[in-house]
Amino acid sequence: MNSPAPCPHPSRRSFLRHTGTAFLTLPLVGYGRLVGQTDRAPANSRLGIGLIGTGRQAFHANLLPFLVSPDTQVVAVCDVDAWRRGRTRQKVEDYYATTAPTGGYRGCFATGDFREILARPDIDAVMISTPDHWHAYMAVAAAQAGKDMALEKPITLAVREGRAISDAVKRHGRIFRTDTEVRFANEFRLACEVVRNGRIGRLQRVQAGVPQEQPALPPAPEQSVPAGLDYALWQGPAPARPYAEARVHPLENLNGRPGWMQIHDYSLGMVLNWGTHLLDIVQQ
Repeated sequence: MNSPAPCPHPSRRSFLRHTGTAFLTLPLVGYGRLVGQTDRAPANSRLGIGLIGTGRQAFHANLLPFLVSPDTQVVAVCDVDAWRRGRTRQKVEDYYATTAPTGGYRGCFATGDFREILARPDIDAVMISTPDHWHAYMAVAAAQAGKDMALEKPITLAVREGRAISDAVKRHGRIFRTDTEVRFANEFRLACEVVRNGRIGRLQRVQAGVPQEQPALPPAPEQSVPAGLDYALWQGPAPARPYAEARVHPLENLNGRPGWMQIHDYSLGMVLNWGTHLLDIVQQ
């Protein structure tokens, strides 16, 4: 595969201004393989899934449902951090090796550039689990590329970004899903059932809160970008800042909250992280 062209790094304002036109030139691939078997379908009839972003949430939560589903096959993973994408590819290949006749599997493609995922004709849908500042850009690009998608919460950092995704999904006839797994947790479902059935009487007021934010990050000294991390592509549409591990994510570590979740260039903090879940429950 030829090396991809340098990734465009539009500002958020530029993104909002230009989402009415295509800003990535990608082939359009139809959603052509619908399956409904109760047993595991043959490999060539399952939906090809590409993971974009293989950090903590993807590795520990989002990957497994696609691995165990009889209707999906994880065919590619993408992350700008070589260690993370290598670890995730190994997890995919180790899982599929357990059911392979030869006891081995080496069929998972790995890349550091999400555009290579979107350009693959064997990928029907993508799971986007990147830092929040990339969500809108990648979701619109996925729709333009003819991919259905699941997108981590929060969907976007601005209402206009959400409108851009909605318009692109409608324009290109794609299927869109956002991940709010708390909605399906037993305790929340039971609470909603109790309220909806009037077991506590007429509801007068609902109060929702979020966990306390982590302490503010102290100023982090500039560091050299580690080998294996494409920091320019990690920043993407966010303002360019000097690299510091504390503002990105811990190296070779998939546990704990990454620093970017406390920085407004990339995220809006706990109110969108946990607030997305809890306000969703209130709206049920």
